[in-house]
Amino acid sequence: MLKGQEEERSRLAKDLHDGLGGMLSGVKLSFVNMKENLIMDAESVTSFEKSILQLDNTIAELRKVAHNLMPEALVKFGLKNALLDFCNSMQLSGKTKIIFEQLGTERLLSNTADLYIYRIAQELINNAIKHADADQILVQLTKTTEKVLLTVEDDGKGFNTELVKSAKGIGLKNIQQRVDYLKGKIDIASQTAEGTSVNIELYV
Repeated sequence: MLKGQEEERSRLAKDLHDGLGGMLSGVKLSFVNMKENLIMDAESVTSFEKSILQLDNTIAELRKVAHNLMPEALVKFGLKNALLDFCNSMQLSGKTKIIFEQLGTERLLSNTADLYIYRIAQELINNAIKHADADQILVQLTKTTEKVLLTVEDDGKGFNTELVKSAKGIGLKNIQQRVDYLKGKIDIASQTAEGTSVNIELYV
């Protein structure tokens, strides 16, 4: 089921980025060329430029959605660079400082393992930004010859871990499913006002 979901994500991302994205870029180019051949008053020029700006924003949003469905950096440059790219992009969009570290060996994982680890980290970082009210998040990826360790720690407000066990949130469920698929285990440690540490051990 998980593999099917990711394959569908990949297909949708390609259709959005290459298909719809290319069509919108073509429309923008047509508008720009049209503007050069039209005689317009100042008010019409302002309105026309606003429309082109809206089109630019639509294209940017479309690319963002496609990136979330299937991150281009992961496909082209691998897990380490994709996670670094994601952490940097999330840091630019908010006040929280995000530090990424990779330790251990440089051994390559399967494409499926790379993608699932990326998705797990993505969800954990998003949760920390959304709920922890943290000043800093540390993301640490450690590869050994036998396993992969992923740690996401924040210095935020923390929470009662007992509530997590009974939670039915989609985000946590997705993380657990991916951890189970990779034959791993997850440990969450948190205390009120002392932050949260999520440690994941994967045998891949």
